[in-house]
Amino acid sequence: MKNTAKLIEALGELIYVVAMADGSIQKEELEVIDKKLADHKWGEDIKWSFDYEVKNNNSVEDLYKKVISYCEMHGPDPEYNFLLEVVEEVAKASNGIDSDEQQKMDGFISDLRKEFKKDIERINGRKNWK
Repeated sequence: MKNTAKLIEALGELIYVVAMADGSIQKEELEVIDKKLADHKWGEDIKWSFDYEVKNNNSVEDLYKKVISYCEMHGPDPEYNFLLEVVEEVAKASNGIDSDEQQKMDGFISDLRKEFKKDIERINGRKNWK
């Protein structure tokens, strides 16, 4: 049986990982997160998980590994599509950094999105992501 509470926790954790890609969470990223989660059936709980990670300032790398490990155990889930939408929008929302930082961050975020998509494709057994 799938554990919805753990899935919700993982969604909030991965959103935190992407928001922290540049070392800090930007106001614009928080606005996107709040907007995307406002209408989601688990939005409040996902936001709680995200806020918990912000408060505890956990390792981005460790959290990513934890999320992927859980998603592998959990298996395919339609919520991964929603998560990919949030990840993409949060990644696009970041600003307030110089061009060198932007280039490094863009590379990291791009790699992270590609890796997450690849991992989720493998977990879901799908190849056709938008």
